[in-house]
Order: sequence, then C-alpha cells, then structure tokens
Amino acid sequence: MNLAWVTGGAGFIGRSLVRHLVATGTRVAGIDLAEAAGLTHITAGWQVGAVSHEKLDALAQNTGLPDVIYHLAGGSSVGASLSEPFRDFTATVAGTAMLLDWLRNHSPVTRLVIVSSAAVYGNLHVDPIAEDAATAPFSPYGAHKFAMETICAGWAGSFGLPVVAVRLFSVYGPELRKQLLWDLCGKLTVSDAPIVLGGTGAELRDWTHVDDVVRALVIATPLASPAMPVINAGSGRARSVREIAEVAARAFGRDPACLSFSGNSRPGDPFSLIAARGLLDAIGFDWRVDPTAGVEDYVRWYRTRDSL
Repeated sequence: MNLAWVTGGAGFIGRSLVRHLVATGTRVAGIDLAEAAGLTHITAGWQVGAVSHEKLDALAQNTGLPDVIYHLAGGSSVGASLSEPFRDFTATVAGTAMLLDWLRNHSPVTRLVIVSSAAVYGNLHVDPIAEDAATAPFSPYGAHKFAMETICAGWAGSFGLPVVAVRLFSVYGPELRKQLLWDLCGKLTVSDAPIVLGGTGAELRDWTHVDDVVRALVIATPLASPAMPVINAGSGRARSVREIAEVAARAFGRDPACLSFSGNSRPGDPFSLIAARGLLDAIGFDWRVDPTAGVEDYVRWYRTRDSL
C-alpha cells in the first residue's frame, strides 16, 4: 500500500489514521470540509470540500490513483443526525454514492474501506453482537450508515469493486471533542457540584481507543473484495457508562459519588452495543488499550490540551 486517501481526514478518527499511515511509510492524501490544519505529515495532497467528482479528480491529478481509500466522511454522531437528519443523509449516503461512482469510472481496483457504525444493529441485542447479526437501526445516524453499507454492497457486487465495511463501536481518545467524555470532563472542570448525566448509567458499550481503531482499519484493508465483508471493530469488553464516568471522575480527583443519572435516555441510543469475536480476531488483531488506562489518558489530554 503506497498511496492512501482519507476522506474526512481532518476529523477525530481521520487525523489519527493519517498519522498512523504516515508513520508506517504510506503516502497520504485527504479530503475534508476543513483545512488540513496541524496535519503537517500529509505527504501527497489535500482537497477542501465535500466528496465530489471534481475534488476526487483534482486529488488524482496531484497524487495519482490511490491503492486504498479510507472513507470516513459523512455523519459522525446520533445527536447531529437527530438535529439535522437530511444533512446527515446527504453527507453519508449521497457522498458515498458519489465516491463509488468515481471509483467505478476511474479506479475500480482501488480498495475501499468504508467506516460504518454499530448503530446499524439498533436496540435488538443484549448479548455480544456477531457480524452477521440482525440489523434494525432506529436513529437517522444508524439508518444512514446502513444505507451506505447497502449501496456499497450493491455497487461492489455489480461492478467488481473491492470493498470492506468496518463497523465501529464506542471510539474515544485524545482530540475527541464531543460525546460523553468531552461533556463530562467539561463538567468536572468547571464545578465541584454534583453532576447529572443522561440515561441510567447501566448502558453497556464497547469502548475502543482510537489508536486501536486505526490499526484495525489498516489490518482490515486486504479483506476488501466485491463480496464486501463486514467487520465489527469492537473489543468485546463490556463496560457500563457508569464505570467509564467513574474512571474519569477519579482521574480528576473527584469522588465518583458526585455522579448521578437522570434515567432518561436519548432517542436513538441502544442499551447495549458490544461486539462478539469475529473477523478481526480470526486474523490475529489484538486490542492493546485497556479502557481504564485509555480514559485516564483522555483526561490527561483534556487537562493539558490548551498547552499543547
């Protein structure tokens, strides 16, 4: 793999993926709505804007055709999809169709790694979820990710495009500026008062550190094929929201007793999203970052971020 493109390369996961690829000797180019600020290690090229034929053509002119495209562009959270569902649909589904059409016409041998979400499983499952488990997304975000997978499977089979879909679970790590840990750290920083979080605290998640996730995306790349295998990028380690929140509180030097839960869950949030062992395990992938150590590392980053 000599040349990789990363759509959504300036986002939380995209930035970590770019750094990892460059560190392992890959030439990297990217497309994002944002400038490549701080990504000084981008070695091949950058296009600012949504995924389009014009942006892809311009990138190809600058870099040549890629060996692999990591497709992270599109919707990035349940909350954003609830507030602006059509915008989320356009970014995730229409943007992916645009990319597939460009690949079909210009670079049909390029491997495509699409980054999907465990949200496609909906709220059907209590036990660990296998890669062939039933899907029933019930948020716009999950529905759009599943639609993205469906069109990729159809185009891959019809036009012989090598594609693999990687479903992410609860990704966290330094530079994540949204979701539970970001919001909780903000509250722990500004006040010693009791903190009330949404939900019950018993919700179970598969907390995966971004450093492990980007390694998983790379190791999944050779599996891309017209059959479009689906991979769960989850560790199988179940931790409740309460457990993770308490780790963060302790890392701030706070008594976890300061935390309580409202009992009101946000629409679109399943109770349990835990991966079963699957294709990543079969090819020898190892999850290296323990969630406790990972959350403590996140808190250290949060507390020093303005000085970095």
